[in-house]
Amino acid sequence: MSRLKPALIVTVTAVALAAAGCLSWGSGSSDTDQTEAELTDAEERKQMTVLFVADLHAQLEEHPELFWDDDMGGGERLEMAGGFARLSNAIAQLREEAGGDVLVLDGGDTIQGSGEAALTEGKAIVAPANELGLDAGIPGNWSVAYGAEAMIDRLDEFDHTIFADNVYDAETNERLYDPYIIREVGGVKVGIIGYTDPDVPERQPPAYSRGLSYTGPENLPNLIEEVRDDHGAEAVLLLSHIGLSKAVELTDDLPEFDVHLSSDTHERTYEPIDRDGTWVVEPGAFGSLIGKLDLWVEDGEVVDRDWELIEVTADKFDEDPEVLEVVAEARAPVADELDEEIGYTKSELARYNVIETNLDNLLADALRHTTGTDIALSNGFRFGHPVPEGPITEADLWRFYPIVTNLKTGEVTGQQLLDFWESELNNVFAENPGDRFGGWIPRPSGMTVEFEALAPEGERVRELKIHGKPVDPDHTYTLTACERDGEPDHTLCRIPHADNTEVYEVDAHEAVRTYLRERDHVESSLEQRLNPLDLPGVVRTQMLGVE
Repeated sequence: MSRLKPALIVTVTAVALAAAGCLSWGSGSSDTDQTEAELTDAEERKQMTVLFVADLHAQLEEHPELFWDDDMGGGERLEMAGGFARLSNAIAQLREEAGGDVLVLDGGDTIQGSGEAALTEGKAIVAPANELGLDAGIPGNWSVAYGAEAMIDRLDEFDHTIFADNVYDAETNERLYDPYIIREVGGVKVGIIGYTDPDVPERQPPAYSRGLSYTGPENLPNLIEEVRDDHGAEAVLLLSHIGLSKAVELTDDLPEFDVHLSSDTHERTYEPIDRDGTWVVEPGAFGSLIGKLDLWVEDGEVVDRDWELIEVTADKFDEDPEVLEVVAEARAPVADELDEEIGYTKSELARYNVIETNLDNLLADALRHTTGTDIALSNGFRFGHPVPEGPITEADLWRFYPIVTNLKTGEVTGQQLLDFWESELNNVFAENPGDRFGGWIPRPSGMTVEFEALAPEGERVRELKIHGKPVDPDHTYTLTACERDGEPDHTLCRIPHADNTEVYEVDAHEAVRTYLRERDHVESSLEQRLNPLDLPGVVRTQMLGVE
């Protein structure tokens, strides 16, 4: 049953009658026929607007962005988009169009994802971010990339309010931020509750979040009631950084509220997902899109809603020249290093596929080339906008791998590999959306995996081959992955109990850099290294199978 109130039905019906000529609206004699009661009702209808960005990942400059017409990658086009100067101007224009009284929210992962961020522990991102006109935001799972102290310092340097229910000081057990904010927007009192990923200590290298602790969603039902009952919120929003699949499941488990603003998985919900009257939406990533949410309120209740996902492209929005100067100043200390060319690609390199990407095929090949192992794995990151045919720069390398980790090798059995792939496929395609975990599928070199994505847990792998030969469960294979700071020595890319592990002096950046410089150019394509039998080879969303 829909949670929208009966007033919405009346409004929609009235619009339909007007369109059919049964009602007369607009200028003319009908205005004078309105009763005083009707005028009072019209005046009580209030509208508020929220602009929503998320997963900016420190992408300060405009960049090529891939857009498509459906979840399976149809109608692809590459356009210049994003950059903090363009995003700032887009927010300002949309704010003006809405009459100025607008709430601008950020879903997290703002200070990590680029070389500018990594080389300055996020400091280079603060001044440009403060030009965006943000009102409030939450931490993301990658906010801890430079350690807990750096996260706290950077977020404190923002002009906008940071809030989240479930981030604590591990020593004092004190909450770091207020759990929610109360604002009045367009005459509407709105309560927004913040909630970030409780799995940060497991999803990220464990050392990153040392000193912090995270709780689950157990407080959220009481907080929803608190902002509504104690603070008189007419609209209640939840701003989370747990990923779209988990946001859908969490919405189903919570008491009634109005809209769930989701982030983390970079999903683009052009149409809201309706969960028994509560909308769940996510606004993409990298500053390439803005979500615009309009809510209409009567008698203290939300009676109508509208959601629009706006592409922040060069043909729609100019770059603000003053913000361009702030970005240039922020980049200046590291610009020469990041602009250095380290290779050349004759194929467009992109990562926007849940399954296999030509970018990660290239990266996994570079890792395996460096160590000479049987196989190599590149993590299922979602980072990075496309790199078109042409030079590859040091800045691109930081977008491929926004953290620097040394290569780690070890020995695993064929059975360990089979178990690993069953686990990883369940992380991505679990029937219960709450069991979905982390990024997309890891990307292999020297290995192919044939699977059924929507099969039951533990029964997805249909065929696993190493260099074209079926895997032998009892045979030992050598594997290259990346070290995760804080994990046990025997763990290799989430595979426990690997033998003879070794951490190399060479990190993933140097491996890729050397691989590129040894070649006049590189080309990479999809090779069915990951071959789903029940899905097309290109899938843009992790929401498959979620009803």
